[in-house]
Amino acid sequence: MFDFDSLREILSTISKNKLRTFLTGIAVAWGIFMLIILLAAGNGLKNGVTSNFSHRAKNSVTLWPGWTSMPYNGMPSNRNIKFDYKDYDLIRNKIPEVQYVSVRVDQSVTISYEKEYGAWSLNGVTEEAAYINNIEVLTGNGRFLNKIDVQNRRKVVVISPDMKKVLFKDQDPIGKYIVANNSIAFRVIGVYDDSNTFSNNPPAYIPFTTAQMLYNKGWGFRSIDFTVVGLDSKEKNEKFIERLRMQMGKLHNFDPADRSALYVRNTAQDMLEAESIFFIITAFIVVIGISSLLAGIVGVGNIMLITVKERTREIGIRKAIGATPFSVLKLIIFESIIITSVAGYMGMVAGVALTELISNMMAASAGASDGPSIFKDPTVDLTTVIIATLALVVAGTVAGLIPALKATKVSPIEAMRAE
Repeated sequence: MFDFDSLREILSTISKNKLRTFLTGIAVAWGIFMLIILLAAGNGLKNGVTSNFSHRAKNSVTLWPGWTSMPYNGMPSNRNIKFDYKDYDLIRNKIPEVQYVSVRVDQSVTISYEKEYGAWSLNGVTEEAAYINNIEVLTGNGRFLNKIDVQNRRKVVVISPDMKKVLFKDQDPIGKYIVANNSIAFRVIGVYDDSNTFSNNPPAYIPFTTAQMLYNKGWGFRSIDFTVVGLDSKEKNEKFIERLRMQMGKLHNFDPADRSALYVRNTAQDMLEAESIFFIITAFIVVIGISSLLAGIVGVGNIMLITVKERTREIGIRKAIGATPFSVLKLIIFESIIITSVAGYMGMVAGVALTELISNMMAASAGASDGPSIFKDPTVDLTTVIIATLALVVAGTVAGLIPALKATKVSPIEAMRAE
Protein backbone atom coordinates (compact mmCIF):
# COMPACT_ATOMS: atom_id res chain seq x y z
CA MET A 1 0.00 0.00 0.00
CA PHE A 2 0.97 3.62 -0.48
CA ASP A 3 2.10 5.25 2.80
CA PHE A 4 3.65 8.46 4.07
CA ASP A 5 7.18 7.10 3.82
CA SER A 6 6.64 6.28 0.15
CA LEU A 7 5.33 9.79 -0.47
CA ARG A 8 8.29 11.33 1.33
CA GLU A 9 10.69 9.24 -0.71
CA ILE A 10 8.99 10.22 -3.98
CA LEU A 11 9.06 13.91 -3.04
CA SER A 12 12.75 13.58 -2.13
CA THR A 13 13.48 12.08 -5.54
CA ILE A 14 11.54 14.85 -7.28
CA SER A 15 13.32 17.56 -5.26
CA LYS A 16 16.71 16.23 -6.35
CA ASN A 17 15.74 16.78 -9.99
CA LYS A 18 13.86 20.05 -9.78
CA LEU A 19 14.62 21.36 -13.26
CA ARG A 20 13.84 18.11 -15.04
CA THR A 21 10.63 17.63 -13.09
CA PHE A 22 9.63 21.25 -13.69
CA LEU A 23 10.16 21.01 -17.44
CA THR A 24 8.18 17.76 -17.59
CA GLY A 25 5.39 19.34 -15.56
CA ILE A 26 5.37 22.33 -17.92
CA ALA A 27 4.98 19.98 -20.89
CA VAL A 28 2.05 18.22 -19.24
CA ALA A 29 0.37 21.46 -18.07
CA TRP A 30 0.89 23.07 -21.47
CA GLY A 31 -0.74 20.09 -23.19
CA ILE A 32 -3.96 20.28 -21.17
CA PHE A 33 -3.88 24.11 -21.24
CA MET A 34 -3.66 24.23 -25.05
CA LEU A 35 -6.36 21.58 -25.42
CA ILE A 36 -8.75 23.70 -23.31
CA ILE A 37 -7.86 26.90 -25.19
CA LEU A 38 -8.32 25.27 -28.59
CA LEU A 39 -11.63 23.66 -27.65
CA ALA A 40 -12.82 26.96 -26.18
CA ALA A 41 -11.86 28.81 -29.37
CA GLY A 42 -13.79 26.28 -31.44
CA ASN A 43 -16.84 26.60 -29.18
CA GLY A 44 -16.58 30.39 -29.25
CA LEU A 45 -16.63 30.42 -33.05
CA LYS A 46 -19.53 27.96 -33.16
CA ASN A 47 -21.54 29.88 -30.54
CA GLY A 48 -20.90 33.19 -32.30
CA VAL A 49 -22.02 31.99 -35.71
CA THR A 50 -24.98 30.09 -34.24
CA SER A 51 -26.12 33.18 -32.32
CA ASN A 52 -26.34 35.04 -35.62
CA PHE A 53 -29.12 32.61 -36.57
CA SER A 54 -30.89 32.95 -33.21
CA HIS A 55 -33.21 35.77 -34.34
CA ARG A 56 -34.69 33.42 -36.93
CA ALA A 57 -35.70 29.77 -37.00
CA LYS A 58 -32.86 27.60 -38.28
CA ASN A 59 -35.11 26.19 -41.02
CA SER A 60 -36.44 29.47 -42.41
CA VAL A 61 -36.57 30.86 -45.95
CA THR A 62 -37.19 34.46 -47.02
CA LEU A 63 -38.29 35.60 -50.48
CA TRP A 64 -38.01 39.12 -51.91
CA PRO A 65 -39.36 40.24 -55.29
CA GLY A 66 -36.91 41.81 -57.71
CA TRP A 67 -36.66 42.94 -61.34
CA THR A 68 -36.38 40.60 -64.29
CA SER A 69 -33.07 40.74 -66.12
CA MET A 70 -34.04 38.73 -69.22
CA PRO A 71 -37.09 38.47 -71.51
CA TYR A 72 -39.29 35.41 -71.07
CA ASN A 73 -42.34 34.06 -72.96
CA GLY A 74 -42.70 37.28 -74.92
CA MET A 75 -42.42 39.42 -71.78
CA PRO A 76 -39.72 42.11 -71.70
CA SER A 77 -36.91 42.35 -69.18
CA ASN A 78 -36.75 44.94 -66.42
CA ARG A 79 -40.19 44.06 -65.08
CA ASN A 80 -40.88 44.61 -61.39
CA ILE A 81 -42.11 41.45 -59.62
CA LYS A 82 -44.66 42.15 -56.89
CA PHE A 83 -46.00 39.81 -54.21
CA ASP A 84 -49.71 39.50 -53.41
CA TYR A 85 -52.17 36.91 -52.03
CA LYS A 86 -51.47 34.54 -54.92
CA ASP A 87 -47.90 34.19 -53.69
CA TYR A 88 -49.09 33.68 -50.12
CA ASP A 89 -51.54 31.01 -51.28
CA LEU A 90 -48.81 29.23 -53.26
CA ILE A 91 -46.41 29.12 -50.33
CA ARG A 92 -49.07 28.38 -47.71
CA ASN A 93 -51.11 25.68 -49.51
CA LYS A 94 -49.18 24.23 -52.45
CA ILE A 95 -45.70 23.51 -51.12
CA PRO A 96 -45.75 20.50 -48.75
CA GLU A 97 -42.45 21.30 -47.02
CA VAL A 98 -43.74 24.63 -45.67
CA GLN A 99 -44.69 24.79 -41.99
CA TYR A 100 -45.21 28.44 -40.88
CA VAL A 101 -45.72 31.43 -43.18
CA SER A 102 -45.65 35.17 -42.63
CA VAL A 103 -45.59 38.11 -45.01
CA ARG A 104 -44.06 41.48 -44.20
CA VAL A 105 -45.03 45.10 -44.79
CA ASP A 106 -42.65 47.69 -43.30
CA GLN A 107 -43.23 51.36 -42.56
CA SER A 108 -40.97 53.86 -40.81
CA VAL A 109 -42.99 56.12 -38.52
CA THR A 110 -42.72 58.53 -35.62
CA ILE A 111 -44.43 57.01 -32.59
CA SER A 112 -45.56 59.04 -29.61
CA TYR A 113 -47.19 58.57 -26.24
CA GLU A 114 -48.25 61.72 -24.43
CA LYS A 115 -45.12 63.94 -24.54
CA GLU A 116 -42.63 61.21 -25.42
CA TYR A 117 -41.84 60.18 -29.00
CA GLY A 118 -39.27 58.44 -31.19
CA ALA A 119 -38.63 57.04 -34.68
CA TRP A 120 -39.18 53.32 -35.22
CA SER A 121 -40.34 50.86 -37.86
CA LEU A 122 -43.72 49.14 -37.87
CA ASN A 123 -43.48 45.59 -39.26
CA GLY A 124 -46.76 44.19 -40.54
CA VAL A 125 -46.66 40.40 -40.08
CA THR A 126 -48.92 37.41 -39.44
CA GLU A 127 -49.23 35.63 -36.12
CA GLU A 128 -46.84 32.93 -37.37
CA ALA A 129 -43.96 35.42 -37.44
CA ALA A 130 -43.41 34.57 -33.77
CA TYR A 131 -42.29 31.05 -34.76
CA ILE A 132 -40.29 32.12 -37.80
CA ASN A 133 -38.38 34.99 -36.18
CA ASN A 134 -38.17 33.55 -32.66
CA ILE A 135 -40.21 36.40 -31.21
CA GLU A 136 -41.08 35.71 -27.58
CA VAL A 137 -43.38 37.66 -25.29
CA LEU A 138 -42.41 36.78 -21.73
CA THR A 139 -44.99 36.05 -19.05
CA GLY A 140 -46.49 39.24 -17.68
CA ASN A 141 -45.71 41.27 -20.79
CA GLY A 142 -48.98 40.70 -22.68
CA ARG A 143 -49.16 38.63 -25.87
CA PHE A 144 -48.14 38.53 -29.50
CA LEU A 145 -50.46 38.99 -32.48
CA ASN A 146 -53.07 36.29 -33.09
CA LYS A 147 -55.15 35.15 -36.06
CA ILE A 148 -58.16 37.29 -35.12
CA ASP A 149 -55.97 40.43 -35.03
CA VAL A 150 -54.88 39.71 -38.61
CA GLN A 151 -58.32 38.76 -39.94
CA ASN A 152 -60.08 41.78 -38.40
CA ARG A 153 -57.33 44.28 -39.28
CA ARG A 154 -57.08 45.35 -35.68
CA LYS A 155 -54.99 48.39 -34.79
CA VAL A 156 -52.92 46.60 -32.17
CA VAL A 157 -49.17 46.62 -31.69
CA VAL A 158 -46.47 44.59 -29.94
CA ILE A 159 -43.64 46.93 -28.97
CA SER A 160 -39.96 46.41 -28.15
CA PRO A 161 -38.37 46.97 -24.72
CA ASP A 162 -36.64 50.04 -26.16
CA MET A 163 -39.99 51.58 -27.11
CA LYS A 164 -41.36 50.78 -23.66
CA LYS A 165 -38.38 52.44 -22.01
CA VAL A 166 -38.53 55.60 -24.13
CA LEU A 167 -42.29 56.09 -24.31
CA PHE A 168 -43.60 54.70 -21.04
CA LYS A 169 -40.66 55.00 -18.64
CA ASP A 170 -41.75 52.99 -15.58
CA GLN A 171 -45.41 52.65 -16.62
CA ASP A 172 -47.09 49.43 -17.73
CA PRO A 173 -47.80 49.94 -21.47
CA ILE A 174 -50.32 47.08 -21.88
CA GLY A 175 -53.70 48.47 -22.90
CA LYS A 176 -52.43 51.99 -23.57
CA TYR A 177 -52.51 53.67 -26.99
CA ILE A 178 -49.53 54.93 -28.97
CA VAL A 179 -49.90 57.22 -31.98
CA ALA A 180 -48.06 56.77 -35.30
CA ASN A 181 -47.30 59.91 -37.32
CA ASN A 182 -49.71 61.92 -35.15
CA SER A 183 -52.68 60.31 -36.88
CA ILE A 184 -53.22 56.60 -36.19
CA ALA A 185 -53.60 55.10 -32.71
CA PHE A 186 -52.54 51.54 -31.89
CA ARG A 187 -53.37 49.70 -28.67
CA VAL A 188 -50.36 48.05 -27.07
CA ILE A 189 -51.03 44.34 -26.46
CA GLY A 190 -47.52 43.11 -25.65
CA VAL A 191 -43.83 43.80 -25.17
CA TYR A 192 -41.55 41.22 -26.79
CA ASP A 193 -38.10 40.09 -25.68
CA ASP A 194 -35.46 41.56 -28.01
CA SER A 195 -32.43 39.76 -26.56
CA ASN A 196 -32.05 37.72 -29.76
CA THR A 197 -32.10 40.70 -32.11
CA PHE A 198 -29.07 42.57 -33.42
CA SER A 199 -30.81 45.77 -34.44
CA ASN A 200 -30.01 48.96 -32.57
CA ASN A 201 -33.62 50.01 -33.17
CA PRO A 202 -35.88 46.92 -33.01
CA PRO A 203 -39.28 47.31 -34.74
CA ALA A 204 -42.82 47.06 -33.42
CA TYR A 205 -45.18 44.44 -34.86
CA ILE A 206 -48.71 45.02 -36.17
CA PRO A 207 -51.06 42.79 -38.25
CA PHE A 208 -49.93 42.81 -41.87
CA THR A 209 -53.52 43.35 -43.01
CA THR A 210 -53.59 46.55 -40.98
CA ALA A 211 -50.23 47.62 -42.42
CA GLN A 212 -51.51 46.96 -45.95
CA MET A 213 -54.61 49.02 -45.38
CA LEU A 214 -52.75 51.96 -43.83
CA TYR A 215 -49.42 52.05 -45.65
CA ASN A 216 -49.60 49.92 -48.80
CA LYS A 217 -52.88 50.97 -50.41
CA GLY A 218 -54.49 47.77 -49.19
CA TRP A 219 -52.45 45.57 -51.52
CA GLY A 220 -49.28 43.44 -51.66
CA PHE A 221 -46.35 43.00 -49.33
CA ARG A 222 -42.59 43.35 -49.39
CA SER A 223 -41.41 39.82 -48.55
CA ILE A 224 -42.49 36.33 -47.52
CA ASP A 225 -40.95 34.43 -44.61
CA PHE A 226 -41.62 30.75 -44.00
CA THR A 227 -40.14 27.69 -42.33
CA VAL A 228 -39.57 24.32 -43.97
CA VAL A 229 -39.40 20.76 -42.65
CA GLY A 230 -37.67 17.65 -43.95
CA LEU A 231 -34.80 19.45 -45.69
CA ASP A 232 -31.96 17.91 -43.71
CA SER A 233 -29.24 17.97 -46.36
CA LYS A 234 -27.65 20.45 -48.71
CA GLU A 235 -28.89 18.52 -51.75
CA LYS A 236 -32.52 18.56 -50.55
CA ASN A 237 -32.33 22.30 -49.91
CA GLU A 238 -30.90 23.00 -53.35
CA LYS A 239 -33.59 20.93 -55.06
CA PHE A 240 -36.29 22.64 -52.99
CA ILE A 241 -35.08 26.13 -53.92
CA GLU A 242 -34.92 25.26 -57.62
CA ARG A 243 -38.46 23.83 -57.49
CA LEU A 244 -39.62 26.94 -55.64
CA ARG A 245 -38.09 29.19 -58.31
CA MET A 246 -39.88 27.21 -61.01
CA GLN A 247 -43.23 27.57 -59.25
CA MET A 248 -42.74 31.29 -58.60
CA GLY A 249 -41.50 31.79 -62.16
CA LYS A 250 -44.61 30.13 -63.52
CA LEU A 251 -46.81 32.31 -61.30
CA HIS A 252 -45.13 35.58 -62.32
CA ASN A 253 -44.05 34.59 -65.83
CA PHE A 254 -40.28 34.93 -65.40
CA ASP A 255 -37.40 32.58 -66.18
CA PRO A 256 -36.56 30.40 -63.11
CA ALA A 257 -32.88 30.92 -63.96
CA ASP A 258 -33.33 34.70 -63.62
CA ARG A 259 -31.82 35.18 -60.16
CA SER A 260 -32.55 38.92 -60.05
CA ALA A 261 -36.31 38.33 -60.40
CA LEU A 262 -36.52 36.52 -57.07
CA TYR A 263 -34.11 36.81 -54.16
CA VAL A 264 -33.93 33.88 -51.76
CA ARG A 265 -32.28 33.57 -48.36
CA ASN A 266 -32.26 30.01 -47.09
CA THR A 267 -31.22 29.90 -43.43
CA ALA A 268 -31.60 26.12 -43.34
CA GLN A 269 -28.99 25.66 -46.06
CA ASP A 270 -26.71 28.28 -44.50
CA MET A 271 -26.92 26.48 -41.16
CA LEU A 272 -26.10 23.10 -42.71
CA GLU A 273 -23.04 24.58 -44.42
CA ALA A 274 -21.97 26.21 -41.15
CA GLU A 275 -22.35 22.93 -39.26
CA SER A 276 -20.18 21.09 -41.79
CA ILE A 277 -17.50 23.75 -41.37
CA PHE A 278 -17.77 23.47 -37.57
CA PHE A 279 -17.26 19.72 -37.81
CA ILE A 280 -14.03 20.17 -39.77
CA ILE A 281 -12.79 22.87 -37.39
CA THR A 282 -13.61 20.75 -34.33
CA ALA A 283 -11.84 17.72 -35.80
CA PHE A 284 -8.76 19.84 -36.55
CA ILE A 285 -8.76 21.33 -33.04
CA VAL A 286 -9.10 17.90 -31.43
CA VAL A 287 -6.15 16.57 -33.46
CA ILE A 288 -3.98 19.54 -32.46
CA GLY A 289 -5.08 19.25 -28.83
CA ILE A 290 -4.35 15.52 -28.67
CA SER A 291 -0.93 16.19 -30.20
CA SER A 292 -0.26 18.66 -27.38
CA LEU A 293 -1.30 16.04 -24.83
CA LEU A 294 0.92 13.44 -26.47
CA ALA A 295 3.88 15.80 -26.15
CA GLY A 296 3.29 15.95 -22.40
CA ILE A 297 2.85 12.19 -22.15
CA VAL A 298 6.11 11.58 -24.02
CA GLY A 299 7.80 13.98 -21.61
CA VAL A 300 6.54 11.97 -18.63
CA GLY A 301 7.70 8.73 -20.24
CA ASN A 302 11.16 10.16 -20.86
CA ILE A 303 11.65 11.43 -17.34
CA MET A 304 10.54 8.11 -15.90
CA LEU A 305 12.97 6.32 -18.20
CA ILE A 306 15.81 8.57 -17.06
CA THR A 307 14.73 8.19 -13.43
CA VAL A 308 14.90 4.40 -13.68
CA LYS A 309 18.29 4.54 -15.36
CA GLU A 310 19.73 6.87 -12.71
CA ARG A 311 18.32 4.75 -9.88
CA THR A 312 19.39 1.38 -11.31
CA ARG A 313 21.98 0.83 -8.57
CA GLU A 314 19.51 1.89 -5.89
CA ILE A 315 16.88 -0.51 -7.28
CA GLY A 316 19.44 -3.34 -7.22
CA ILE A 317 20.26 -2.69 -3.57
CA ARG A 318 16.55 -2.58 -2.69
CA LYS A 319 15.95 -5.93 -4.36
CA ALA A 320 19.04 -7.44 -2.76
CA ILE A 321 17.79 -6.65 0.73
CA GLY A 322 14.34 -8.07 0.03
CA ALA A 323 12.31 -5.43 -1.78
CA THR A 324 9.57 -6.96 -3.91
CA PRO A 325 9.08 -6.03 -7.60
CA PHE A 326 5.73 -4.52 -6.65
CA SER A 327 7.32 -2.10 -4.16
CA VAL A 328 9.75 -0.89 -6.83
CA LEU A 329 6.95 -0.62 -9.37
CA LYS A 330 4.79 1.28 -6.87
CA LEU A 331 7.38 4.03 -6.25
CA ILE A 332 7.95 4.74 -9.93
CA ILE A 333 4.28 4.60 -10.87
CA PHE A 334 3.22 6.92 -8.05
CA GLU A 335 5.94 9.38 -8.98
CA SER A 336 4.48 9.45 -12.51
CA ILE A 337 0.95 9.91 -11.12
CA ILE A 338 1.99 12.81 -8.86
CA ILE A 339 3.79 14.67 -11.65
CA THR A 340 0.97 14.28 -14.19
CA SER A 341 -1.81 14.97 -11.68
CA VAL A 342 -0.31 18.15 -10.25
CA ALA A 343 0.81 19.50 -13.63
CA GLY A 344 -2.46 18.49 -15.31
CA TYR A 345 -4.50 20.17 -12.59
CA MET A 346 -2.46 23.38 -12.91
CA GLY A 347 -2.91 23.37 -16.66
CA MET A 348 -6.64 22.75 -16.28
CA VAL A 349 -7.07 25.59 -13.78
CA ALA A 350 -5.05 28.00 -15.94
CA GLY A 351 -7.00 27.08 -19.08
CA VAL A 352 -10.43 27.34 -17.45
CA ALA A 353 -9.50 30.63 -15.74
CA LEU A 354 -8.32 32.18 -19.00
CA THR A 355 -11.36 31.06 -21.00
CA GLU A 356 -13.73 32.33 -18.28
CA LEU A 357 -11.90 35.66 -18.19
CA ILE A 358 -12.13 36.04 -21.96
CA SER A 359 -15.80 34.98 -21.92
CA ASN A 360 -16.67 37.57 -19.25
CA MET A 361 -14.79 40.31 -21.10
CA MET A 362 -16.58 39.46 -24.35
CA ALA A 363 -19.97 39.35 -22.57
CA ALA A 364 -19.33 42.82 -21.16
CA SER A 365 -18.27 44.07 -24.59
CA ALA A 366 -21.36 42.50 -26.23
CA GLY A 367 -23.55 44.33 -23.72
CA ALA A 368 -22.29 47.63 -25.09
CA SER A 369 -22.81 46.57 -28.70
CA ASP A 370 -25.97 45.12 -30.27
CA GLY A 371 -24.23 44.10 -33.48
CA PRO A 372 -23.69 40.50 -34.63
CA SER A 373 -20.62 38.63 -33.40
CA ILE A 374 -18.69 35.74 -34.93
CA PHE A 375 -17.15 34.82 -31.55
CA LYS A 376 -19.18 34.28 -28.38
CA ASP A 377 -18.83 32.52 -25.01
CA PRO A 378 -15.46 30.79 -25.65
CA THR A 379 -15.70 28.27 -22.82
CA VAL A 380 -15.42 24.50 -22.48
CA ASP A 381 -17.81 22.16 -20.74
CA LEU A 382 -16.39 21.21 -17.32
CA THR A 383 -17.05 17.52 -17.94
CA THR A 384 -14.90 17.65 -21.08
CA VAL A 385 -12.11 19.36 -19.15
CA ILE A 386 -12.15 16.76 -16.35
CA ILE A 387 -12.22 13.84 -18.80
CA ALA A 388 -9.28 15.30 -20.74
CA THR A 389 -7.28 15.82 -17.53
CA LEU A 390 -8.00 12.30 -16.28
CA ALA A 391 -7.06 10.89 -19.69
CA LEU A 392 -3.77 12.78 -19.46
CA VAL A 393 -3.09 11.39 -15.97
CA VAL A 394 -3.88 7.83 -17.06
CA ALA A 395 -1.77 8.15 -20.21
CA GLY A 396 1.09 9.65 -18.21
CA THR A 397 0.83 6.76 -15.75
CA VAL A 398 0.96 4.24 -18.58
CA ALA A 399 3.99 6.06 -19.97
CA GLY A 400 5.67 5.70 -16.58
CA LEU A 401 4.63 2.04 -16.36
CA ILE A 402 6.89 0.99 -19.23
CA PRO A 403 10.21 1.94 -17.57
CA ALA A 404 8.81 0.81 -14.21
CA LEU A 405 8.20 -2.72 -15.50
CA LYS A 406 11.71 -2.69 -16.93
CA ALA A 407 13.06 -1.78 -13.49
CA THR A 408 11.32 -4.71 -11.81
CA LYS A 409 13.07 -7.16 -14.14
CA VAL A 410 16.59 -5.93 -13.37
CA SER A 411 18.78 -8.49 -11.63
CA PRO A 412 20.07 -7.19 -8.24
CA ILE A 413 23.68 -8.14 -9.11
CA GLU A 414 23.59 -6.43 -12.51
CA ALA A 415 21.89 -3.40 -11.00
CA MET A 416 24.51 -2.96 -8.28
CA ARG A 417 27.27 -3.12 -10.93
CA ALA A 418 25.71 -0.20 -12.82
CA GLU A 419 27.38 3.21 -12.60
